Amino acid sequence: MVLSIVVGIFGMAVSAMGMKCTKCGGDDSVKKARIAMTGGFVFLLAGLAALIACSWYGNQIIRDFYNPLTPINTKYEFGAGVFLGWAGSLLVILGGALLSCSCPRRNNRNKGYPKGARTKAPSSNKDYV
Repeated sequence: MVLSIVVGIFGMAVSAMGMKCTKCGGDDSVKKARIAMTGGFVFLLAGLAALIACSWYGNQIIRDFYNPLTPINTKYEFGAGVFLGWAGSLLVILGGALLSCSCPRRNNRNKGYPKGARTKAPSSNKDYV
């Protein structure tokens, strides 16, 4: 869980450098989008580390609960912390996935138009209908 927090802080720093409003990386929008995409991948790693930690602890709770050698007064059940950890890690994974989808296109020219569609003039009025 500590590793997840450290990686998450690193992911926030990388993602902040990839924002359009910062001066890091210059004015190149493709470079900034790639930096933001890298921050998204770092957030994915942080979310996976938190999910592993919470699931590992949940498994330990289940094994101790059903172990007949464990005294009854030391058995415990899932609490709000485990559920919040699972929900938080899934939200971090979702946010990292959305941020990593900000991959820029290689060629931005002629968006939405087929090649040569702007320069071709209609030959008659029937082409408009």
